Amino acid sequence: MEFIRSARYACVIPVRCATVLTMLALAACGPATTTMPQATATMPQVTQEPAPLPLSEPGPYHVGKRTFAFEDASRGNRRVSITVWYPALGSEGSASSAPTSDAAPDLSGIPYPLILSSTKVARIFAPYLISHGFAWASVDRIDTYYHMNEQMIEQPLDILFALDQVASNPPEGLEGMIDAERAGAIGYSFDGYNTLALSGARIDPEYYLAQCPTPDATTEAILLGLSAFDCAPARAWDEFAAHAGEAITASEDGMWQPMTDERIRAVMPLAGEGWWLFGERGLAVVDRPTLIIVGAEDELYSENTLIFEHLGTPDKALISFVGRGHMMVYESKVIARMAHFAAAFFGYHLQEREDLAWYFSEDFVAQHDDLAWGAHTDK
Repeated sequence: MEFIRSARYACVIPVRCATVLTMLALAACGPATTTMPQATATMPQVTQEPAPLPLSEPGPYHVGKRTFAFEDASRGNRRVSITVWYPALGSEGSASSAPTSDAAPDLSGIPYPLILSSTKVARIFAPYLISHGFAWASVDRIDTYYHMNEQMIEQPLDILFALDQVASNPPEGLEGMIDAERAGAIGYSFDGYNTLALSGARIDPEYYLAQCPTPDATTEAILLGLSAFDCAPARAWDEFAAHAGEAITASEDGMWQPMTDERIRAVMPLAGEGWWLFGERGLAVVDRPTLIIVGAEDELYSENTLIFEHLGTPDKALISFVGRGHMMVYESKVIARMAHFAAAFFGYHLQEREDLAWYFSEDFVAQHDDLAWGAHTDK
């Protein structure tokens, strides 16, 4: 049994450090039944100088956005506000990546593959990817939490609800714009957890509850004192499980059902966490292409390498930004570089652009001294 929410069925940065909290307060921030082939470099390696990151520049499309409000009847009429971002017609000379509310849609490349995230993350990355020929549905007003709570269930379900809405109830004026059958998910930090949940990972109550109150050596090594992951749900587990609902918690193998959808074909969990909620068993069932990006000196979540190593999908990659920490998401140059990899990764898997495999390959990354393929430490 698999819990799949669909139309047919029916930064975030959690911390306890005052310095980091201060920084956050200043910031605004067809079905996947087969595995896509492993991306391989298709261009020769050049060693003279670093390869350019062309997808870090705006693409040919202008960016429009519209906001819509819905209620999810399956969750007590929970109100979910969704911002839809899309390629738009723009005036001559205007910046293609500057979003314009209610702009006229550009129908020249329809339908556009869909990206999913929180709106907090979409504000950072959507203008880049929309300009390269994607649509985006983001959930408004979901954000960081400072301790584990029901938001770890509600937020992934909000994003799945957004997918359902744009697929079965396209926003007026945007009919035919969105290809919801070719969807991807991306998120940074708290939204990185949501993306990991949407990858097909399954919560493993047996492993999580075994870590409370005394984590094993593996979990203890990645906590760092700044994580939002703690034992709060364990102290009221029956209530936490009841909130999730039987459709998610019912199981024959002890793990919860995945909070995902077959239309989500590729995922990018950026600098997120989730190890001790999913554990080794819960990550082993991830079955779709995954690209993780993290700062090599991430002071919040050192578990990305551990998560990466235990992902069940053979089509996976980890790119480390050398010398960068968790707050790299507030640096415009770094944002543009992450957007390059997102446009290449989703372009390959969702737009079926074979030529883009080079731009997130090991050989491409090797040409940049400030990037590393896989785990990296400056220490």
